[in-house]
Amino acid sequence: MSSFRAPRESLGVLDADTTAALVEGMADIAIVVDAKGIISDIAYGSDDLAADFSPDWVGQPWLSTVSPETRPSLEALLEDAAQNALTRWRQVTHPTLRGGEIPVQYRALRVSKTGSLVAVGRNLQGMAALQQQLVDAQQALERDYWRFRQVETRYRLLFRMVSEAILIIDAPTQRVVEANPAAGQMLGETPTRVIGRPFPEGFDNESTQAINGLLAGVRAAGRADDVRARLTDSLQEFLVSASLLRQENASFLLVRLSPVIPDTSAAAPMPDAKARYLRVLENAPDCVVITDADGRILTANSTFLSLAEVATEQQARGESLDRWLGRPGVDLNVLMANLRQHTTVRLFATTLRGEYGSTTDVEISAAAVRNGERPYFGFFIRDVGRRLSAEQPTSPEQARWLDQLTDRVGRVPLKELVRESTDTIERLCIEAALKLTGDNRASAAELLGLSRQSLYVKIDRYGIVADQTSESSGPSKK
Repeated sequence: MSSFRAPRESLGVLDADTTAALVEGMADIAIVVDAKGIISDIAYGSDDLAADFSPDWVGQPWLSTVSPETRPSLEALLEDAAQNALTRWRQVTHPTLRGGEIPVQYRALRVSKTGSLVAVGRNLQGMAALQQQLVDAQQALERDYWRFRQVETRYRLLFRMVSEAILIIDAPTQRVVEANPAAGQMLGETPTRVIGRPFPEGFDNESTQAINGLLAGVRAAGRADDVRARLTDSLQEFLVSASLLRQENASFLLVRLSPVIPDTSAAAPMPDAKARYLRVLENAPDCVVITDADGRILTANSTFLSLAEVATEQQARGESLDRWLGRPGVDLNVLMANLRQHTTVRLFATTLRGEYGSTTDVEISAAAVRNGERPYFGFFIRDVGRRLSAEQPTSPEQARWLDQLTDRVGRVPLKELVRESTDTIERLCIEAALKLTGDNRASAAELLGLSRQSLYVKIDRYGIVADQTSESSGPSKK
């Protein structure tokens, strides 16, 4: 800290009025305290701060105006003022009339030989709000981190426990990146020895060509028809399927090896058109679920199993679809009633709950299929969480306010910008509460956590004009 080189020549002898105006202009709150620590005079830099604090401070001990936990800090300030003409900054908190607390940073200057001092304070509400936003952001990151860790743990557990052989292959080099125990057992190696080796390896020539064609088709188009393959030293035949997996800037191939079980039934083969249709439903990006008349699942595609966090279709079969819908006992009953009456339902909004606690916003369309006395229902469930969580567009008024605020950076002190921003946000919140409550001020005050008198004062101060004023009645009925 540096001082004026020649304060008497530069500033002259300031009278009391000039000194008072200077102190009032530089501080959010200025307090004059006598030698006994009693407040003899006080000045506020804004009407908001004056409205938050008690008007009876004059004549009261300064220590009685702060919260008990910050009294030691104020006592240290008074002791420092008794020994030095100018003290360093110390922070205390003052209880407000609304039950909250406002942090204020004080610095005191001894102004007379009798021990009187002037304390100038800075309102730290804006800084406290920024600190709270930083803490909230850090906590949100921490929650996201642990949520991702839990998802990764579930993936690892599922990857190891699934009975089918699964390989994750680097698309450019076509080398194995990960392999589950079932894949190592099927290929006659441990999973650690399979990692890093080229794929396909150990298959006969015809199978190798077929698998290479499958992988090339998946890299080019994202999907390709399954192929049959056989190991060189085994008569066991496998059905090889693959899909493309993108992660950041890398591409991987997810390869599944399923043993082919000879079909001894005499059932007629399914027509190619029907088979392709069923394959599309099975691999559709939306959930497809078929239930009986009681809402119990008969079959479900892999997308539904993924959202519901169910490992296999067998675990979901026979269970009520209501088990995974957002409002148990409500959503499925509404869907079933509409299907029985209208045959189809479109864009029914609800949520889908996973087995491990995840929740996804979804839209459900459904159709009823009459099959004599045993009808069944098809449900098409679309994940709309990303669409719903998109940021709402900024209104022209908000955009104009933000532009005006940023244009004033560098020309207006941060303290004034924060104060003006707080007033604007407070006005927008009051207008939103009045809109939500149908211009009912009593309900709006309850919604905002304010007293009705405080809300009336703020409405008058900001000049807010409601479309309808219904102070004593409930929300307006439309």
